[in-house]
Amino acid sequence: MTSFSLLAPAKLNLFLHINGRREDGYHELETLFTFLNYGDQLTFTLTETTEIEVTGDTTDIPLKDNLIYKAAVLLQKHSNSVFGAKINLTKILPMGGGVGGGSSDAASTLLALNKLWQCQLSLVELAELGVQLGADVPVFINGKSALAQGIGEKLVNVELPSKWYCVVHPSEHISTAKIFTHPDLKRDTPKLKGHWQQQTLGNDCEPLVKKLCPEVEKTLQWLLKYAPSKMTGTGSCCFVEFATQKEAQHVLENLPHNWDGFIASSVNISPAHTQLDAIH
Repeated sequence: MTSFSLLAPAKLNLFLHINGRREDGYHELETLFTFLNYGDQLTFTLTETTEIEVTGDTTDIPLKDNLIYKAAVLLQKHSNSVFGAKINLTKILPMGGGVGGGSSDAASTLLALNKLWQCQLSLVELAELGVQLGADVPVFINGKSALAQGIGEKLVNVELPSKWYCVVHPSEHISTAKIFTHPDLKRDTPKLKGHWQQQTLGNDCEPLVKKLCPEVEKTLQWLLKYAPSKMTGTGSCCFVEFATQKEAQHVLENLPHNWDGFIASSVNISPAHTQLDAIH
């Protein structure tokens, strides 16, 4: 196998609590991740030189700042691989939307090149590399719905019922760094005691994001007509949950013309892992 494609799926934070700020600037948090059967598409082609080439929808990000490139170089150096790769990105997920697009791209790159270059690193080893690229990368490497603690790297796998989601992007880009460094961010939610399903859950980033970005508040209010609405991650994407595809599709069809959106079903195993397991 010298070339194959892999999905870099979206994630949703079904809740996100921030428990405190560490001396190194990272935040202690608790969050519940689920994957969606929807995402960016990456195609990987083995090359005989050590060059890493990234093409496609790279939105003019300088190569050295591109998480796909950084992930490839990190693995190449760690494994002393003598190979390179051409990587083509078809960008589907909104940037700055809180659905994990960049982190998912980086994780799928590590997973794919580990196979393409025959590095034979374990998921634990790949996750240790991935956390250097971003706190959300390990959950995509792990590839299972999970309750995350620490900075997002301590994962406990959970089984969640499959749902349909309508995810709405109000054409706003939210900087994760800006939210996590903002003095008004709520950082004192007590850690969960007992089972998370019996707790009052929310997203501690939501009040600040709504204040800084009124369009997000507008989106959350609009979605309330259909179901309880939530914001994922640090925003700006907002979502509602349904039992059926038809209900989710109904919301999408009624979206205001200035917002983008998509519907997708949740899965307990990342589509990237399902696809990778099918490649021989």
